[in-house]
Amino acid sequence: MLSGPTHGWNHDAQFVIRLPERWNGGLVVTGAPGTRKQYSLDPLISDWVLAKGYAFASTDKGNSGPDFSTDGDRPGDAIAEWHRRTTQLARAARAVAEQTYGHAPRRTYMTGISNGGYLTRWQLENYPELYDGGVDWEGALWTPEGPNLFTYLPTGVAHQAGRATHDDMIAAGYAPGTEFLWPYHEAVYWGLTQKVYRAEFDPSYDPDCPGASAGSTTAEILAPCASDASYDYAARPRSVHRAVERISLTGRIGKPMITLHGDLDALLPIATASDVYADMIANRHRARLHRSYTIEGGTHVDGLYDTHPDRLRPILPCYRTAFGALTDWVERHAAPPAGGTVAKPASGDVVNSCSLR
Repeated sequence: MLSGPTHGWNHDAQFVIRLPERWNGGLVVTGAPGTRKQYSLDPLISDWVLAKGYAFASTDKGNSGPDFSTDGDRPGDAIAEWHRRTTQLARAARAVAEQTYGHAPRRTYMTGISNGGYLTRWQLENYPELYDGGVDWEGALWTPEGPNLFTYLPTGVAHQAGRATHDDMIAAGYAPGTEFLWPYHEAVYWGLTQKVYRAEFDPSYDPDCPGASAGSTTAEILAPCASDASYDYAARPRSVHRAVERISLTGRIGKPMITLHGDLDALLPIATASDVYADMIANRHRARLHRSYTIEGGTHVDGLYDTHPDRLRPILPCYRTAFGALTDWVERHAAPPAGGTVAKPASGDVVNSCSLR
């Protein structure tokens, strides 16, 4: 599957590079969240960093849309391409900046949301020489034996089908207090997410349910296949675990990184993602390079704040504070506050402000 015919370009990967008139010498690189287009972070990151004088580069990672798994020849190839395309973009954007402004970027930062957060982690583990630091906003975690999406999403799908209890959900990692978000995730996220990633790593599990192609209407595409409620990753062949291992994280970051994750994330529960990754970093003796902040009241999708303003808070203001903390850390050697929980304020403008202290 090609990246897509956006603008009529049937390229195998698409990207956007934005250059400010008044450059501050910095470059921000990202990969799209989910399986979205290269423009998906314009309103959240691009416009904001451009206004601060940074050059900005984003890629669709080489395959987009819910049938991304059709790209590649073997399980895991599509996601492995995300790594390659992001690395290529970082190098290309640095070259473009040098051609435009007469010198290479003085600082390059990697960042991203969800799958973009995963790429931030992967890039700082595997190509730290390209970057000066990164901000990871609720990155996905892949490890060969778990946790990963296949160790908890099937429980969510089984709960949707009436085959898993509330206690099963909590045991799988879904945080107590997220129950009010479960109906939305049942309707929109859990079923689709599980089957499209299962199609990428384990296409032989249910050949009659090939990812998003298993539906022709929006409701059918979003819904899980009946077999997904019984998916048991631990019991799947070693070949499936090896495919996941190809793209897994290790925690061996080589540059400073700040992680943000909401305690009410019901798509990538913090207990199965960022909490585990922080331990992985510590086990690699890299904790000095990492700060992890749990955003009280934060969930995976900031847009849900509009529906539940009494229960949620947007993470975007905290992300912007964290980006400033990262640049101070890298450029002024001012270490960020100790990691921990960022309490939801009882008053004030949570839409436009956030303190990490």
